[in-house]
Amino acid sequence: MHPLHDIVVPQAIEDFVPVVIEIPKGSKLKYEVDKSTGLLMLDRVLYSSVHYPANYGFVPQSHADDGDPLDVLVLMQEPVVPLTIVRARAIGGLKMRDDKGEDDKIVAVAVDDPAYAHYRDIKELPPHIMRELERFFSDYKVLEGKESVVDTPYDRAVALRVMRAALDGYRAMSAWKKG
Repeated sequence: MHPLHDIVVPQAIEDFVPVVIEIPKGSKLKYEVDKSTGLLMLDRVLYSSVHYPANYGFVPQSHADDGDPLDVLVLMQEPVVPLTIVRARAIGGLKMRDDKGEDDKIVAVAVDDPAYAHYRDIKELPPHIMRELERFFSDYKVLEGKESVVDTPYDRAVALRVMRAALDGYRAMSAWKKG
């Protein structure tokens, strides 16, 4: 089974989507699923003295504007083993820009974690959580000599539109068909 191509995303994405976790909360290791093999590859160890503030992964069968699957930060109590599927509900998102262009990061909560499952919109989160997410993406590439800029967070309605566009983008990409 290929984690990008073979995990079914439900048509109704309002309640939850499956998110494949690549990087556990608290890690300095930047893993990515290899698009051709489905194996987990180490991209790099973060240069800066920061760590991922949430479990980080992607929506299967999605293709975002940056050419990769759509990124998702899943807020929950515990770090998750890479390649675990977490049922996550989008509550908002962040748009950031770096040397490669614009990149959306969906902010979601694990629906199976009672400490986070009640959140429905990004505005409900404690302000410090959002400051940590924004600060992480502002800082994590600095010691690589790269700049990243985080725009104002957006709400759940925009996040759902971004997700639908990425799911439609995958379906339109014949080059991403499993070979």
